[in-house]
Amino acid sequence: MRAVIAEDSVLLRIGVVKVLEMAGFEVCAEETDAVGLLSAVQEHRPDIAVVDVRMPPGFTDEGVQAALMIRRQWPDTSVLLLSQYVEERYAADLLASNTSGVGYLLKQRIADVEEFAESARRVAAGGTALDPQVVAQLLMRRHSDPLDRLTRRERDVLELMAGGRSNSGIAAELVVSESAVAKHINSIFTKLDLPKADADHRRVLAVLRFLGVADSP
Repeated sequence: MRAVIAEDSVLLRIGVVKVLEMAGFEVCAEETDAVGLLSAVQEHRPDIAVVDVRMPPGFTDEGVQAALMIRRQWPDTSVLLLSQYVEERYAADLLASNTSGVGYLLKQRIADVEEFAESARRVAAGGTALDPQVVAQLLMRRHSDPLDRLTRRERDVLELMAGGRSNSGIAAELVVSESAVAKHINSIFTKLDLPKADADHRRVLAVLRFLGVADSP
């Protein structure tokens, strides 16, 4: 299997290269920034690109953006992201469209040579490798979603609200009283942490939250 490495830290890059070579990979190119990475992937079409999340020039999300581009333009190339610490938003972005041939590991995992090599082989073969800490953070974020607090009936009410139904329309659809609908709506406002304000305003905010347009406070 063939690999391309993108890591601006010389020592870490050398370590990753050695581990991959010991695992049977042919390292085609070693790059220090996203521009070089994309050029190398275009030229070599490797089985896997091992990419640092933060790289020059801005040291923000250059590696993530390059990884997403690789997934779009060269889908046969798997991507393994390396990060100094857990940044679950980046993992979620990478996993959003396709979970095949994707990995996200903390850099400290490289110290366990056998485990890291196995993760790289699995990702290169089309599998997935997620750091346990990343998984924990993703699950924590999911469980903290206020929408998860709603009962099945409250979600039904909110869905009908999103469809533009009035309280009377919701009551007719669900075959309940309007007072029951009003109670459900007030409960929805409370569970979604919407401040007490104009009722119509909170209604709009609840619908936007349901549609994923507005984030939780």
